[in-house]
Amino acid sequence: MQNPFSKVLLLTTIIVMDFLTGMEFDLFVPSFPEIQKIFNLTPFWVEALLSINFIGYCASLFITGALADRYGRKPVLLSGLLIFIAGSMLCLWGGGYELMLLGRLLQGVGVASPCILSFLIIADLYPLEKQQSLFALLNGICNISVGIAPVLGSYISLYYHWQGNFIALLILGIFSFIMSVLFIPATKPTPSPIKSSPVGYRDIFKSKPLLLLIIHIIGIAVPYWVFVGMAPLLYMEDLGVSLSHFGYYQGSLAFLFAIGTLLSSPFINRFSHKKMLSLSNSILILSFVLVMGLVVLNSTSPLMITFCLLIMIVGQILPVTLLYPLSLNLMPEAKGRISGVLQGFKLILCAISLQFMGYFYNGSFRNIGLMLSVFIFLSIVTLGWIIKNKKLMGTQTN
Repeated sequence: MQNPFSKVLLLTTIIVMDFLTGMEFDLFVPSFPEIQKIFNLTPFWVEALLSINFIGYCASLFITGALADRYGRKPVLLSGLLIFIAGSMLCLWGGGYELMLLGRLLQGVGVASPCILSFLIIADLYPLEKQQSLFALLNGICNISVGIAPVLGSYISLYYHWQGNFIALLILGIFSFIMSVLFIPATKPTPSPIKSSPVGYRDIFKSKPLLLLIIHIIGIAVPYWVFVGMAPLLYMEDLGVSLSHFGYYQGSLAFLFAIGTLLSSPFINRFSHKKMLSLSNSILILSFVLVMGLVVLNSTSPLMITFCLLIMIVGQILPVTLLYPLSLNLMPEAKGRISGVLQGFKLILCAISLQFMGYFYNGSFRNIGLMLSVFIFLSIVTLGWIIKNKKLMGTQTN
């Protein structure tokens, strides 16, 4: 991969995979009201289409990370994309809600591979400082796709109904598979002293600095995904937002994160990481106060709810960009497993939280806001501990 043109093709392939993983969750979410009516579902069973996807996703993540460390990135990546394609076909042509659930499970199992391996391929080729700037760039592009997804999904649902969104995912999955076959290099796995069995994960959790990073990275991500999962019912069913406008509300969150990460990429290694993280924590504290204010008022304004969550997104940008690559490099021989743990436990917690909210949702923002506040508070506390941890801040090159 010394050829610059080959590296461009590799990065392009990773960007395409990032579009797939970014859109897999959000693209069909605007179809929820239509799916609920067609299959006569309660909010609990509508949210199950997300939760079953999460379950398949996180179960696959732990296996994918270990297999990628042991056998290399490319064969595991291609296998996952094939499973995703099969799941997309089942969602489209299964003929019933139960088979759609099975298809969503397979989509979750399959999309785990491009999700965790796309950045690992970059991490294998570049040092930490370069990884952080590239991660900011790729994460920004990925979140552009997340931002586009609800807007695009809204219009696809409007003109082509819920099936149109699954067709779009199928096409993107096939395209990602073809590009991966052609442009992802086959690399030899790196010998690791950490066991490939479940016992091998114990070594990851023995590292207190790494465990702190894992808890923070997971906790800071959950509020966004809980809100994304509940937003269609809250905004369209209970706050009166039209399908054509819903995508702009939800997409604005991902667009802001994307723009923020893209703009931060050139400056990451020019300023003190400790100061940048401290600034982010102050913004998270502000977002906590604002969300709690909306909870007390039980706000019915989609604009105010979205604005307060945009503040939360600003506070998430630098911690995610700086700390995810750092977590992988604390134990370089176990990058795949660390990535699997991060993504897997994040999805487990998201699935539990979404089902909890689906059960207790009462048609207002109050219960949603309370759950968001809990995780924002957890993020504030853990980020404060990270900033005070000399080992972690010493690892960050300024």
